[in-house]
Amino acid sequence: MQTRFVERHIRSLSIAKVCAELGARVRTIAYITGLEHNEIVRLFFVDEHSAPRGRPPDSPEWYHQANLIEKVEAAIVVSIHCRMRDLGFGPADALVGSFKHYREQCIQTPRISFDRAFDLVCHTEGIWI
Repeated sequence: MQTRFVERHIRSLSIAKVCAELGARVRTIAYITGLEHNEIVRLFFVDEHSAPRGRPPDSPEWYHQANLIEKVEAAIVVSIHCRMRDLGFGPADALVGSFKHYREQCIQTPRISFDRAFDLVCHTEGIWI
């Protein structure tokens, strides 16, 4: 029983580390991994002020005001995520993998942030929030 908790916690820490490297906000990391805010800040950021700040995207309304390129890139992220879920990946692994793949495919600076990708997946699949 204790081993399963340890394995889940180590897996959560691993996913949290990758999310932090991809620029996720602390609150996003907490939703994805289930880790506590203070633990995330302590382990992955120098201090509270070094973590990405600002209001996280939490509404699908931006999509209706986005330009065509942003809409296409959003669709790409969600499409890759859905395909990875169909292949049997868990939600967190599919989100991280789809965002990494999306960033690799972008010739210019990606227009979709990790937090925006998280928000898109949340509203598409109805998970996490």
